[in-house]
Amino acid sequence: MIIILRPRLISFFRFLQPRRIIFLLFILFYSCQSENQNEAEIEAIPVQVSLDRFDLKFYNQPTSVIPGLKAQYPYLFPKQFSDSVWINRQTDSLQLLLQNEVNKTFNNTDKVESELSHLIKHIKFYFPETKVPKVITLTNNVDYQIKTVYMDSLLLLSLDTFLGSDNPLYDGIPNYIRKELDPKYIQVQVADKFASFLISQPENRTFLSRMIYEGKKLFLQDIFLPHIAQEDRILYTAEEFDWALKNEVYLWQYFVEKQVLYQTDPDWVQRFIEPAPFSKFYLQLDNETPGRIGSWLGWQIVKSYVIQYPDTPLEELLRLPAQKLFNLSKYKPKR
Repeated sequence: MIIILRPRLISFFRFLQPRRIIFLLFILFYSCQSENQNEAEIEAIPVQVSLDRFDLKFYNQPTSVIPGLKAQYPYLFPKQFSDSVWINRQTDSLQLLLQNEVNKTFNNTDKVESELSHLIKHIKFYFPETKVPKVITLTNNVDYQIKTVYMDSLLLLSLDTFLGSDNPLYDGIPNYIRKELDPKYIQVQVADKFASFLISQPENRTFLSRMIYEGKKLFLQDIFLPHIAQEDRILYTAEEFDWALKNEVYLWQYFVEKQVLYQTDPDWVQRFIEPAPFSKFYLQLDNETPGRIGSWLGWQIVKSYVIQYPDTPLEELLRLPAQKLFNLSKYKPKR
């Protein structure tokens, strides 16, 4: 059983009869005990991630290593490129500067390996058939649109996209993107890739379907990363997350009044789901809003469904059509 509690539920106890309070506290205690038991079982799963440092094998090495690396990592060397491309890349001053920063930030990778092991144990607990991927680290031109790549048994991790948001090499990158380029988000980015692999794409192009698709991915992070703050799971600051909580009823009211839930215009996805410095209501308050607020609302809808139907098997939840999930969720935020 998975129970998601919102901070505002604390004040709800004031309006309950004593017997009702005792009953709810018993349920919460039982749920916490169950979760603690799950965590003990998860930690016992034999998973130990070790980073394969391709970046160290490639940079600051003689060109003679290239043939051996091509044989060992053929998927990293597209056949249409000649060896001269890799030799130039290996000696390029910008690439070496990036690699030098990677070496400084990740001179010790014990913490990253421990966190990824913790994440994959959680994934295997809920999806036992999941293969423990081989994790290969790269330096890749700070391509922040492709920080991680997951392919069944292989995980590529571009360490140069996690040097810390204040790293001078990120000067010129918009602040809303820079804040995500931090080592603390490695687990989140990897969990998101696993979620994308596990959940089918939306069954139609409606805004509601996309919201709930993103909400399902974030819900998986709730169970894959229970020890990470909720705001970090959606790449928000604490202030942004608090703003969303305080304005949930007004956000939902906006989408309902505008009748956009069943719109198929991709503009709504760009304004409220794609990464952005803020959500685009085209109102004076825009600069106060966090981006991806449609994803955040989709997350609340999925959690509302889980509260209504806590015994739904996880794989069934992930397969549930968006419209059916929404109807059954009875989602309606209150002031």
